[in-house]
Amino acid sequence: MPSSVPVIDLRPWFGGDEAARAAVAAEVDGALQSVGFFLISRHGVAEELRARVRAQARAFFALPPETKQRYAVTVGGRGWLPPGVEANGYAEGTQTPPDLKESFAVGADRQTGDPEVDAYWFQPNVYPAEVPEMQPAVLAYLARMRELADELLVICAAALGLDDDFFTRHTGHATHTMNINWYPPVSVAGDPEPGQFRIGPHTDFGTVTVLDREPGAGGLQVYSDAEGWADAPYDPAALTVNIGDLLEYWSGRRWPSGRHRVLPPQPHAPEEDLVSLIYFYEANHDALVTPLEPPVGRVAGLEAVTTSAFIKERLDAITVG
Repeated sequence: MPSSVPVIDLRPWFGGDEAARAAVAAEVDGALQSVGFFLISRHGVAEELRARVRAQARAFFALPPETKQRYAVTVGGRGWLPPGVEANGYAEGTQTPPDLKESFAVGADRQTGDPEVDAYWFQPNVYPAEVPEMQPAVLAYLARMRELADELLVICAAALGLDDDFFTRHTGHATHTMNINWYPPVSVAGDPEPGQFRIGPHTDFGTVTVLDREPGAGGLQVYSDAEGWADAPYDPAALTVNIGDLLEYWSGRRWPSGRHRVLPPQPHAPEEDLVSLIYFYEANHDALVTPLEPPVGRVAGLEAVTTSAFIKERLDAITVG
């Protein structure tokens, strides 16, 4: 495993004194400067809730393809993303085969009243009638992820010596998406093509990503300049956190967004079957993000950007077809 990906205990942040909270923030700053990834333990998200969402998702993915097709969408939509519609490697300019996965996507749905904005960023969520317990489980999980993502942004602000609400003052009506990814076995997906991954090499696009995953031979790998590609560490009680391109830019490139990929099914484990819960947090769609200048940031003179334009450019890039 990459030595630069730490497991950070959040209990001192939630219940410690000022020095303990500062120590947690410093750990986060160190991890984000080196690799853009860290694990969090004692985060307060119940294992029972995580397991319930995963079980309901498995029930959906087990439905016949013609049933799932009723909920089919493409990247940026709410519902089922079938095999073949997404290639994350495109975001890096790499023409990879489509990712070997299926996804079910939900996201922010509290509308603004602007039809054009709402049609893209705050679409109504769709839940499968065939799996009636999926909706309450996912809604409960989304609420916990939103709370945790905001808390992580407070930690990030502390890590930079800024006001606690430096980032969260821009997340009161944030866009966010959760993809429940199913990585099927070879007997379902077929043999991988050359250069094909479950998810191709990429960085995420928003502020913080919170991942609940299962371990596997064809699992998550992270990239660091010091160590190259390496399997991400795994702790069943922990969640994996990485930052996306927007927070990299906002930090004046102090924190590189975490580059990662998910390996294809491996020859020694062709029937491996994994489900990941991936919460992508962003900011208000109309937030004006002004990058931090040195000495906090690393690059001077970066232009201010609007969240929606910044992220949509990247979503369009990974859409197949």
